Amino acid sequence: MDANEQLISNFYTAFQKRDAATMNACYSDDIVFYDPVFELLEHGRAKDMWEMLCKNAKDLTITYGNIKDLGDDYYNCDWVATYTFSQTGRKVVNNVKAHMKIQDGKIVEHSDAFSLHKWSAQALGFSGWLLGWNAYFRRKIKNKATRNLIAFIERKAD
Repeated sequence: MDANEQLISNFYTAFQKRDAATMNACYSDDIVFYDPVFELLEHGRAKDMWEMLCKNAKDLTITYGNIKDLGDDYYNCDWVATYTFSQTGRKVVNNVKAHMKIQDGKIVEHSDAFSLHKWSAQALGFSGWLLGWNAYFRRKIKNKATRNLIAFIERKAD
C-alpha cells in the first residue's frame, strides 16, 4: 500500500470510529467535495459536513475497500454506510464509490457517487421509491441536508 492509499485507509478508518478530526486532517485546507445530497462543498463546509455526520450518527457502520490508484494523483475506492435514518427509523445501506485526488499528502478533491433514488427508497420508504427520481423531490432532500448543515455550523459557532 503506497502513502496515498494509506491516507485513504486512514480517512475511512477514522470514519468507522466517527473521528471527524482525523478525517478532516486527511483533507487539504482548500478541499473540494461533491455528493448527490450536499452537492458542492468547499473548504470548511466539507469538513463541517463530516463533523456533523460523525456527531449525529447513532448506529453508523462503515466498511471500505478496493482502493485503486488510477494514476495522475487520482484514486477511487468503494465504501458502504449502514445506519438507521433518524427521520423515519428505516435502515439504509448506502453503497458509495469515492473518487479522490491527492496532492502533497492531502486529499484535495473528493466526490462520492451513489444512487439518490435507491437511498431515498431505503430512507423514506414507498414515497422515496415512488418520487426519488423526481427533480423536485431530490431538491427537497438536498435543501433539507443543506439547512441541517448550516444549522450545525451556526450551533458550532455559538
